[in-house]
Parts: sequence; structure tokens; C-alpha cells
Amino acid sequence: MNARQVAAVLQHMGQLMEVLGENPFRVRALQNAARVLEGLEDEPFAALVHEDKLQTLKGIGKGNAEKTKILVATGSLPAYEQLQQQVPSGLLEMMKLSGFGAKKVRVVSEQADIRDLEALEAAARDGSLSELPGFGKKTAAKILESIDFLKRASDFHQASEARAAGEAALAAVRAHPSVSVAEIAGSLRRWKETVKDIDIVAVTDDAPAVMDVFTGQPQVARVTGHGEKKSSVLLRARGGTIPCDLRLCDAQTLPFMLHHFTGSKEHNVALRQRAIKMGYKLSEWGLFAAGDDAPVPCRDEAAIFKQLGLSYIPPELRENRGEIEAAAAAETGAVGELPVLIEKSDIRAELHLHTTASDGRASIREMAEACRKRGFRYMGVTDHSRAAAYAGGLGADALARQADEIDELNAAYGKKFQILKSVEVDILADGALDFDDETLARLDYVVASIHSRFELPKDKMTRRIIRAIENPATTIIGHLTGRLLLRGDGYDLAVDEVIAAAAEHGTALEISANPHRLDLDWRYIKRAREKGVKFAINTDAHASEQLDYLQYGIGIARKGWLEKGDVINTLSLREFRAFVRKKKKE
Repeated sequence: MNARQVAAVLQHMGQLMEVLGENPFRVRALQNAARVLEGLEDEPFAALVHEDKLQTLKGIGKGNAEKTKILVATGSLPAYEQLQQQVPSGLLEMMKLSGFGAKKVRVVSEQADIRDLEALEAAARDGSLSELPGFGKKTAAKILESIDFLKRASDFHQASEARAAGEAALAAVRAHPSVSVAEIAGSLRRWKETVKDIDIVAVTDDAPAVMDVFTGQPQVARVTGHGEKKSSVLLRARGGTIPCDLRLCDAQTLPFMLHHFTGSKEHNVALRQRAIKMGYKLSEWGLFAAGDDAPVPCRDEAAIFKQLGLSYIPPELRENRGEIEAAAAAETGAVGELPVLIEKSDIRAELHLHTTASDGRASIREMAEACRKRGFRYMGVTDHSRAAAYAGGLGADALARQADEIDELNAAYGKKFQILKSVEVDILADGALDFDDETLARLDYVVASIHSRFELPKDKMTRRIIRAIENPATTIIGHLTGRLLLRGDGYDLAVDEVIAAAAEHGTALEISANPHRLDLDWRYIKRAREKGVKFAINTDAHASEQLDYLQYGIGIARKGWLEKGDVINTLSLREFRAFVRKKKKE
């Protein structure tokens, strides 16, 4: 077992124990160990296990280190198997519902004999659930909403999980000597936040051999189709299996195949309609002039767009949200219609990360070195504020001591790298920030986020965030909507009103690159950009490895049409300080 597989077992054990009402400290220890292991790469994890040094990691005690060693050595754990036998699977399904934790599961199980989602939904609809202690009509209504969301999300996977499975399958295909080109297509290539399946397109002159390699991968759970041009499998992924298709073609057809299986349905329909108006027929097999059976030669996707009077449209934009019109205008020489999308290499800083001072797993120096390794020129330390006591939030004195440590590190780094003093300050229920103005004024900048009171009514939640935006100390609003992908849509919020306030007061909105969040949604990003809002693409890293989440934030930013100039962590340190000063003055 690798680190992520062990982490999944420990996390699941914690959930099982929660349902059984076991010692909460043991549950928390399992959850902490799972979080630590989830952030480890395979090679350092293997070395720590081999050298018996797992306990050197903060958050992993003797018991969980021993469990990890057993899982790595044998692939199983008797204690885990016993817990699985004690807890019906339906109870764990209920814990996937937003706001439906172990305590509620025990209540409905023990007092109403509800043991699966179907029974829970029936009880919520007939009113019997509202009669249980701690429940009511509002709770029942929210449960029905959560069940509906879970049903809609059941066929989807987070992009990070799908990409890990897809890239492994892609590598297996590319490794075959007869394969000249192989690429991922579909919604993964468009960098959608969640995907239903994986598409791979490849060119080969030995289709049978390549299909055998594809269907025979170790991660294939089941083969659902096996042909000369297309094969389909279910790949093992975290939380289940994900469908994956491989399509083979020749080099001439590749651009059309890749284009067709990348664009959304809406984009492809719109482009086919444009082709028809120009006297062509467009499909995955080629671009054909009227009455001609031979396709128009196109050596790549750019040539297809060019033939249709369009500038090249990057994959991320192919959603039929104005990109075709913008590409047509750009082809005639119009400037600024089609954005020059931000690149990962444009990012100069990480502005939201955590250290061991709160709930992170690395020191300030370790995070600084990890940022330097990735080419960043500066970073900000944004540990939690005191209201987030559950995450080791810092009080004013601890924040001052951290500032002294940062000063010492900056003196050592000199001009090579700089660490900024910041905090992820909680936005309280009334919109006030968790520190007084004097404390916040001593910081280089401030990230303000919501971590509690998610249930506020829409008008109050909206006003809460706008008040934080209006505060001169607030530089960035963190993970604005609070969504957790495939778990819940976040708090009830008038996002457009918040966007207008951010534009008015010069407060940046965060794009959380954490693949569990990817918040702000790319659909809102485009609208906010049009209002003049600036953004910060942050990983919210709690371990050095999580800085690599950046690629997912870049993907979402590109889907939102963002250019380098729209993002504040592309600024030099001098330019960033000027941005902060301007906000404080306003």
C-alpha cells in the first residue's frame, strides 16, 4: 500500500469508530494521521516506513505508525476488518451528507432504526424524522437537499483523483513502442473541477497490442469493452472506479479526434453549426467541404480553428461561453477579445499556507524552502486566527512571536526570498474580523475567511462577507463560497453582490487550488473579471507537497478567462506591497 491508500484506510477507520461512539481522541488521532499521510509522496513514505521513522512526523503516534506498517507489509489490518463488520455500509453513506455527522447517524440508527439513505429520505419526507431529538422540519428539509446533491454527485469524481488515474493509464499507453502520440481529452483536458469519465486518444500502427496493454493495466478493475478502435475499462480510483475510454486513430485524424473529445457538447454543437454555415461538415473524423469525401488537411487543432475563421481556442475555454465569438473577433485583429491565459510559470508567490504553528505539518522554514524549490520569490504565512481553536488558531501574542521568527528568516534569506507576515483571520458572524485593527495593521496583508456559522440566512451571510470586504485590512477573501466538491455547494450567498463589493473596494478574491474546493467556481470568475476584480490563486497548503495543488488552481483560473494581470500573486514583491497599500488607503 502507498501513502494515500493507507490514509484512506485510517480515515475510514476513524469514521467507523465515530459511528460506534468510540473515544473521540482515538478518532481524532486516526484522522490526523490520515491527513499527514495523504500529503506524502510515495518515495519518502516508503523510506519512513522502512527506517521505522513514521513517528517523527507530527500527528502520527505509536499506534497509528504500527497500523501503517502492518498495512504496508500485508495489505490488510484485522482491527479495520472488525470495524467494517460492526458498522452497516448504509450508515457511512449517511455521513457523506453535508452536516450529517456521526452523532446524527447514531440518533437515527438507534432511535428510529434508520440504516441507509433510502430509509433516511423516507423518514424526512413523511415527517417522522422531525420528531427525533435534535431534528426538526428545517433539518429534515436540509437533509433532503443533501440527499439530492449526493445523488447528483454520485457519478462524478474530483479532478485530482481522475487525473491521477488517467495519467497512469496514459503512461501505460505511451510506453508502448508503436504509439507515436497519446493525449488525455475530455473534461480533464478542459480542467473541469469534477469529471464523470476519462478519455484518451492515441495514434498507433499496432492497435491490437496497444488495446491489450490498455485493458491489462494493474489498475483496471473491469473491462467493459474491447475493440480495435475503442476499448473501455473501469479504473480503480479513490472512492470507487471511474470509466476510461481509449480511442485509436491515424495521425491525420488525431487533431479532429482530440478536438471532438475535448470540447463540451455545447461547444461542439456551436462549432459544427459555424462549420455548416461556412459550407463544411465537422466531426471527429475530419472537416469536409460540401460534396468532398476527402477531409481538409489540418495538421493540428489550431489549423481546424483557422479553417473556420477562428483564432486558436485553448481547451479550458471550450464551454460555449463566448469563446467562439471572441476567437472570431481575435482572428480579424480585435485586441483583448480572446484572453492570453495565465500560465503556471507566471506565479511568483504563495499567499495562503499553514505551518506547524496552527494546523500545518511543516515549519515556516520548511514551507519557505518548498516555495523556493518551486520558483516562488516570496510567500505569506497565514496560520489560523484564535477563533479557529480547533485548528490551533493563534492569539495576538503567538502572532507576534511568529513575526519575530519571520524577521530572523528574512534576514538570513536577504534578497533571495522573502516571507510575509499574515494570518487567515476568521470572519465572525457579524462580519467583524477576529483580530483588532491594531494587530492586523502590523501584518503585511490579511486573508479573511469563514470557518463557522455556515447556516446563516442568505442576506446575513452576504452582508457578513461584504463587511469583511469593506474592512481596509482585508486583502484577500479566502475560499469565498465554502463549497466542498461532491460534498456540498457551500453557504447560501448572493455571490454577485459580493463580487460587486470586491470590485468596489479593491479586495481580491481567492481561487483555492485545493482540489477538494476549487473555490471560486470558474463560472463566477469570468463574471468577476468583467467587473474588474483581482484574484489570488492559492493552495491553502498544510504541507509542502500540497503546494503542487497550484496546477488545479491555474486550470480553474484559465477556465475563468484569467490573464496574468488579473492575479495578484503574479506581481513582484514591490508591486504586491503597493496593491496592499492601495487597498488600505481606500
